[in-house]
Amino acid sequence: MTDKHVVIVGAGHAGGRAAEALRAAGHAGRVTLVGSEKHPPYERPPLSKELLAGSIEHAKTYLNPEAFYAEKDITLRLGTTVGAIDRKGQRIELADGDTIPYDALLLTTGARARKLPLPGGDGKRVFYLRDIEDSLALRSKLTEGVRLAVIGAGFIGLEVAATAKKRAAQVTVLELAPHPLARVAAPEIGQYLATLHRTKGVDLQTGVKVTAIEDTGSELRIVLDGAPPVIADYAAIGIGAQPNVELAQAAGIETRDGIIVDEFGRSSDPAVFAAGDVTRHLNPLLGRHVRLEAWQNAQNQGIAIAKIIAGGEQAFSEVPWFWTDQYETNLQMAGAPDKWDRIIFRGEPTDPGFTLFQLLDGKVVAAVTVNNARDMRFGRMLIQSGKIVDPALLSDKSTKLQDLVR
Repeated sequence: MTDKHVVIVGAGHAGGRAAEALRAAGHAGRVTLVGSEKHPPYERPPLSKELLAGSIEHAKTYLNPEAFYAEKDITLRLGTTVGAIDRKGQRIELADGDTIPYDALLLTTGARARKLPLPGGDGKRVFYLRDIEDSLALRSKLTEGVRLAVIGAGFIGLEVAATAKKRAAQVTVLELAPHPLARVAAPEIGQYLATLHRTKGVDLQTGVKVTAIEDTGSELRIVLDGAPPVIADYAAIGIGAQPNVELAQAAGIETRDGIIVDEFGRSSDPAVFAAGDVTRHLNPLLGRHVRLEAWQNAQNQGIAIAKIIAGGEQAFSEVPWFWTDQYETNLQMAGAPDKWDRIIFRGEPTDPGFTLFQLLDGKVVAAVTVNNARDMRFGRMLIQSGKIVDPALLSDKSTKLQDLVR
C-alpha cells in the first residue's frame, strides 16, 4: 500500500488521527481526508465542558492547525458531502458530482445525536450537542438565571448540566431510568452522580417519562407522564447517538448498529475499513463485537487501523476506557461489561476519592475510579489479565493493586 491512494471519509477525531498515523507509519502514497463540517478534525469532549463553558474558543479543540495537513501532504476537503461509495469502481461519489478514486477506503463517519422522537423534539428552543456549532449555539443561551431542562442523564446530559450550573443557570435533569448512566454504569455509580448533582443544586428527576415539549413562544413546557410539567427557557437533549452507517449500508457493506469490522478494522469489503464511533468492532479482549462512543476508541482505533492499512499486522485490542469531568469530580471507567455478579468498593463513596470494581465469576470486568485516577491503570490491567482476584484483597486499600496484577 506504500504508493496507493487512501481515502478517509469523516474528518472527525478518528479520521484526523488516522491521517496523521498513515504518514507517521511511512505511507508515501496519496492521502485524502473528506469531511462534511467546515472545521478540520477536532476533539469532541470539550464541546460539553470547556467550549460550552466559554473557557476556550473552538480552535483550541482542533487536533492540529489546518496548515498541518498541507505540510504532511494530506489533501483536506472540508465542507464536502459524500453521496455514495462505488465499490466496483473503487471510488467515492461526492454530492457535487465529483469523484475520488481509492485503493483503500477508511470510513470514520462517526455518529450523530439521537433525536427525541416526540412532539416538539426539534423545536427552536431545543438543542442537541454533537458538533462545534451545536456547542456554540447552546453556549450563547446559558446566561445567569436561564432555566435549562436537560433530557437524558448520560455522560453528555450530566456534563451539560454541570457546565450550565457553572454558568449560573437553573438546571433540571429528566431521566427515564431510575438512576443516571443506567446504560453504561453500575447503579452505585449512578446514585453517586445523582447525589453529586443534587448537592450542586440541580433538580434531578429520575423515573420520569417525557411525552412532549410545547413551545409557548416565550418558554417551554416539558410535558411528563403522570407528573406536573417542567417549565424551562431551553432544553438540551442527551439521549445517546446513532452511528452514521448510511453510506456503508447503501453500498452493501455489512452493518448492525454500526459498520461490522474485525480486529483489523476490515469490513465485509476487503478494500473498505472503518474506525471510531461508527464501528461495531471485534474486541479480542471482550470476545465480542462492541460499539463504543469514546474519545479513547476514536483516537486509538483510528491510529491502529491506519497502521494496518500502511502495512502493519497488529490487531486493535484494548480495554475500553471512558472518562468524564463534572464539577470538581473526575470519573473514569474501564471495561464494557454486559453483566456482573459482585461489586467491590476500594474506599467508600463518601471518601474524597474511591474505586469500584465489578466482578463476574471472580474476575474483574470493570473498574470505576472517582477522583482516584492512580487506580485506573491497574484496574485496566486486572481486566485484561482475566485473573481471578480475592475480593478481600481487592477492597483492602493497604494491598497494592500492582501486586494483585502480578
